[in-house]
Amino acid sequence: MTQLTNNQSSSNKLYWVADNVIADTFPPVETALHDPNGLLAIGGDLSADRLLDAYGKGIFPWYSQGQPILWWSPDPRCVLIPNEMYISKSLKKLMRKNKFIITNNKAFDDVISKCAEPRNGNPDTWITNEINDAYKALNNKGHILSIEVWHNNYLVGGLYGVVLGKVFFGESMFSNISNASKVALAHLADLLKTNNFKLIDCQIYSKHLQSLGAKPMQRNLFINTLKHYCNI
Repeated sequence: MTQLTNNQSSSNKLYWVADNVIADTFPPVETALHDPNGLLAIGGDLSADRLLDAYGKGIFPWYSQGQPILWWSPDPRCVLIPNEMYISKSLKKLMRKNKFIITNNKAFDDVISKCAEPRNGNPDTWITNEINDAYKALNNKGHILSIEVWHNNYLVGGLYGVVLGKVFFGESMFSNISNASKVALAHLADLLKTNNFKLIDCQIYSKHLQSLGAKPMQRNLFINTLKHYCNI
């Protein structure tokens, strides 16, 4: 493992992840940069073993097309407790109408493809072909959960993420009609609650996630939670 110093201070370092080496690939998450928040390491690959190792340590990949792989562990972490999701009156009313059909793990390939489509006129996507292939490999190993929302036999919303023990690591969601992604998240939270999951990792804070009940969790507490529940 080669240490690459950045131009901020000698106490902050980025680590180059060695190809084809899994054991001790990542440095302690406490060494992640403060600016940008959580940037921990660079390089390596997206093999299933490396991804599972990363998620279990509170680390995830996030980078743009043309960049080397960037690995992150922000502090604080944005999380959602399954039984604490806030469902508005209007969303409850919509769900009671049974307008949608909800399925689990029936169309993961379609969900990730929809999540990768350009949004708001921006042609770029972080879900590159490399990311797409990597998470399909995780799906083949049984470590992906996807939620699909259907209307008139069309896939109109959904989400997917990584499953380790009793923790769900959310990756992406999409919605082609109003509130379809919220319906997917509400179904996910109910499914995870029924199966005694402890945590939904939302990675990075947003006002939208906060409005649904997500909250910040200090990284050390997040990592301790993973140690308790990821290897069940």
